[in-house]
Amino acid sequence: MGSAGNVAAVRFEGRSLTIMRIILLGAPGSGKGTQSQRLAMRHSIPQISTGDLLRAAVKNGTPLGLHAKALMDLGKLVDDETVLGIIRERLAEPDAQRGFILDGFPRTIVQAEALSGMLRQTGQPLDTVVLLNVDYGELTKRISGRRSCQDCGKVFNVFTSPVPPGETCPKTGQAHQLMQRSDDNEATVAKRLTEYDENTKPLVDYYAKQGVLRSINAEGSVDDITARLNAALHTPAGPAAAPARRAPARRRRRSAHRPPGLASTARVTRRRPMKKKVAARPAAAARPAAKKPASKNASKNASKRKTAARKVARKSVARKKVARKKVAKRAAPRKAAKRAKTKRRR
Repeated sequence: MGSAGNVAAVRFEGRSLTIMRIILLGAPGSGKGTQSQRLAMRHSIPQISTGDLLRAAVKNGTPLGLHAKALMDLGKLVDDETVLGIIRERLAEPDAQRGFILDGFPRTIVQAEALSGMLRQTGQPLDTVVLLNVDYGELTKRISGRRSCQDCGKVFNVFTSPVPPGETCPKTGQAHQLMQRSDDNEATVAKRLTEYDENTKPLVDYYAKQGVLRSINAEGSVDDITARLNAALHTPAGPAAAPARRAPARRRRRSAHRPPGLASTARVTRRRPMKKKVAARPAAAARPAAKKPASKNASKNASKRKTAARKVARKSVARKKVARKKVAKRAAPRKAAKRAKTKRRR
């Protein structure tokens, strides 16, 4: 069996993806259905099964559903073009805008190429494929023990993930009515694995060459596998992934002084052109500090200083007057002789 889901634009909100379009790839019994259900519940996105889509289209009597019904009534397989058309209609619904998990498609290289082209046209291009690796001996045990609720479709396994005690079907409110698929037995496992090796396993190389393939060990408890899957979705894809851009040297110098154990939160961005520095406006003149009221002793001292200064000034003026009088007295005889001499000449 082929795959299950698709991831295009991946963003993180806390520890959870906000937009997810993903394919889970693996052999029959590798746990794609179980992990798809868990991803759908965790991220509130639809798990889209091509089988369920075909049945719903036939029941609703849509043009594509009627065409598929006519082929099935003739005992023929529904062609890829019809399946892609039904998938396109489902992906246009509001609940699929935040992402989706595609279950049971693609199963061949031709279907994968057609799906990639359709997703690019709808603006939901494939971004990530996760391969669930399981030993074929373990797969045989899983497939023979697999059961599903005939009302809600939830998948269980009598060996690895039985129905939890007290759990009821969300559709009926009663206990799960478990059923086993007619081909879930050891007699048919070998045939289905052979078909997987011939038709679907080549998708591993196909997506690896595109650089979108991640791979996890899908053996162990369901919770452990879920933890590995979530870790794979939060790490870059294989060697073909684009290398991370280096941070500017200035940021590296700053991060060198960060205490050990504290991760850097700086974003790597393109350098922006330097803005011209604008001269800072002169600060407004500070208001003079209010004078504190002087004490009585300070007032007296200031008055004494003013009185002493006035006395010094008066003495200085008096000394200057005396000096001018002395100069005038000494110069008087010379002035008198000069006037007399001038008179004689006349």
